[in-house]
Amino acid sequence: MNSRTTIERRSDRELVVTRTFDAPASLVFEAWTTPDLFMRWWAPKSAGVPMLSCEMDVRAGGGYRVEFGHDASTSMAFFGKYLDVVPHSRLVWTNEEGDDGAVTTVTFEEMGDKTLLTLRELYPSKEALDDAIVGMEDGMPEQFEQLDELLATLSASVGGS
Repeated sequence: MNSRTTIERRSDRELVVTRTFDAPASLVFEAWTTPDLFMRWWAPKSAGVPMLSCEMDVRAGGGYRVEFGHDASTSMAFFGKYLDVVPHSRLVWTNEEGDDGAVTTVTFEEMGDKTLLTLRELYPSKEALDDAIVGMEDGMPEQFEQLDELLATLSASVGGS
């Protein structure tokens, strides 16, 4: 299957990723905000680094923490706070694991039985985006392919097929 993920650098500090999913916005949003579902698709399998844990308090002011690695002693954590949460429509969060963390905005636009997902990351500097973009061209499409597979499974169970 050809990747339907587009990655575009909009400015020195902004990256925009888009993809259309064959599922309603409510289901795509659920996959982004339910820890056990998020753990099933977020880590690119080709990276060989599994997600160890995922905690999410999905509300404005709530926090998240995801941890990757083969064991707790060598794990790497990503964490931040949700700035805005509009169910089935919009998520905005900070990435606070370093000084160069982006503010991420994800919108879910329902288009019939599909969802157009737009992910925008705004970095504090050109250098921060330059550092972050390394690997994203391969990682994001793979993550979204994994999300496609999960959504197909969820849609089948919801639809009763």
